Amino acid sequence: QVELVESGGDSVQAGGSLRLSCVASGYGYSGDCMAWFRQAPGKGREGIALIDTEGTTDYQDFVKGRFTISKDNAKSTLYLQMDNLEPEDTAIYYCAGMRRPKCNRNFWSGAYDYWGQGTQVTVSS
Repeated sequence: QVELVESGGDSVQAGGSLRLSCVASGYGYSGDCMAWFRQAPGKGREGIALIDTEGTTDYQDFVKGRFTISKDNAKSTLYLQMDNLEPEDTAIYYCAGMRRPKCNRNFWSGAYDYWGQGTQVTVSS
């Protein structure tokens, strides 16, 4: 059984940066596609960044060039570096894992098998 715990959420001003972390325990996630999702108030959960077992990454266009997903298998930790934040980035951010080695550009939340509890990011103008 996998447990994911996110941290790093905070309140920042527009143009600022944050780095989110997601620590996996109870199961090695190194063989899985990992992803970051977010859910803004009144909206559905949307995938924003993916990383597969070989380190290949993929992003939604609205975060491309501003967000960077990475992982440290030795620390069982997934990261999301977020730069040039905008008020529209305000949301609860979740990490998730899919028990397949390749992500295949799958940003659909229903494809993911396990989730963290989320961390709040608030960006003010």
